[in-house]
Amino acid sequence: MKAKQINLARAQLDATLEQFRSLRPIAPPRKGWIRAIRDALGMTGEQLAKRLGINKQRVSRIEQDEKLGNITLKTLRNVAEALDCEFVYGFVPRQSLETTLRNQARSVAAQRMARSDQQMRLEKQELSREEKEKVLENMITEMINTMPRSLWDER
Repeated sequence: MKAKQINLARAQLDATLEQFRSLRPIAPPRKGWIRAIRDALGMTGEQLAKRLGINKQRVSRIEQDEKLGNITLKTLRNVAEALDCEFVYGFVPRQSLETTLRNQARSVAAQRMARSDQQMRLEKQELSREEKEKVLENMITEMINTMPRSLWDER
């Protein structure tokens, strides 16, 4: 995918993901979503097992696996269907994808500049603070516009 297409896709995805930001503070119930919803519906483990076509012990294991984070998406989808729920899955970025990308580009550019800055200092050709900032911003913009494969190689 070309950089322009990636930039457009990122902007569109950012707009979509923005809608989920309000969900970030929502924590799952201590007993897990499956058990909480099942209890709220007045459904026994045996009744859920029958709807899923499994035994009651397996329902207990599924609820435990959810609490431990050891459950598959397929199982969650099946249980959601049995509970007459929609299963929703997604990632909610801590900040916009654009900001994440810009921060990574800044980090990579700063690391690269530090290496060349040391060499320039040794050769008495060091740039002024303003020149360094301008070069840094140009490097960041170039990385965002070209999306080099190496952008995410450095941490």
